Amino acid sequence: MNNVTIIGIDLAKRVFHAHGAYIDGSVAFRKRLSRAQVLPFLATQASCVVAMEACASTHEWGRAIQQLGHDVRLIPPSYVKPYVKRQKNDTADAEAIAEAGSRPTMRFVAVKTEEQQARSMVFRTRDLLVRQRTQLINALRGHLAEHGVVAPQGPAQLKTLSSVLENADVAVPQLVRDIGRVYLEQIEQLSARVASLEKTLRHEAQCGEETRRLQMMPGIGPITTMAVEAFAPPMKTFKRGRDFAAWLGLVPAQHSTGGKQRLGRTSKMGQRDIRRLLIIEAMAVIRWVFRRGARPGSWLSHIMDRKPLMSVAVALANKMARSIWAMLTKKEDYQDPDLAAA
Repeated sequence: MNNVTIIGIDLAKRVFHAHGAYIDGSVAFRKRLSRAQVLPFLATQASCVVAMEACASTHEWGRAIQQLGHDVRLIPPSYVKPYVKRQKNDTADAEAIAEAGSRPTMRFVAVKTEEQQARSMVFRTRDLLVRQRTQLINALRGHLAEHGVVAPQGPAQLKTLSSVLENADVAVPQLVRDIGRVYLEQIEQLSARVASLEKTLRHEAQCGEETRRLQMMPGIGPITTMAVEAFAPPMKTFKRGRDFAAWLGLVPAQHSTGGKQRLGRTSKMGQRDIRRLLIIEAMAVIRWVFRRGARPGSWLSHIMDRKPLMSVAVALANKMARSIWAMLTKKEDYQDPDLAAA
């Protein structure tokens, strides 16, 4: 087994399967391991490549296996699927993982640190609470609409709904008022928790040099900087800013064949949290430009005259992604491209 060059591991809760292969691809071993046996077994193996699917608990396993001296490669599950032969089972999955991990052109996922995962937990928890608050607000609006009380969307309309429930002149049953107050109490609690998590994100965003640098870009706030810090791999992974924008899914999907280039809508194949935030902040920049007016001859004013609003937002988000890559790789502060070209 000293000549084993790659080990593919199919992760699970209790029962794991390992597939070892030699340098020529032939099978070295197939083993069924319990959770407690995985690390002791890998500790007996010479340093080699250990490949796993990038799924739940992968990064924890990756850090532990790296400490044993192995080269850990995490593969997106969609890239492993083509290597599964006929029937799907744990043994076949482990073999497919080893086969995919040995491909020279395979794309891998960087192992995250504990700090990155902790920050991603804060970000995801805030996102979950915001969705729950939105669900409660929409549910309350829907119930009150059945009794003739119609209010616009958004948390800003909660005062209107609260005043309606407290107004005795409005013809609403008492039971509806009582249940409505329950909704308002839950929404208030969620809003307080969201505000607390946002305070934590702002504090974390001010602690790092890179996160402070990113906030110098117009439109980029602490939440987006923390999302980049938590979810994006090291920027040295990408050769150029366009590669980072493509990784985020901010490029057109291709349906090209026969030497003819056919481009569709944005691919949306990358990290959705960062992509969503960049598009939202690009829209905020565009709204600010609408109020103040774009600089004559600037890139943004030129594209706003030719493209619809959403296309402009995606293009600006793409430009922001490429600027993020440049700022982090070159360790430079934000420079206005229009002023630099002047």
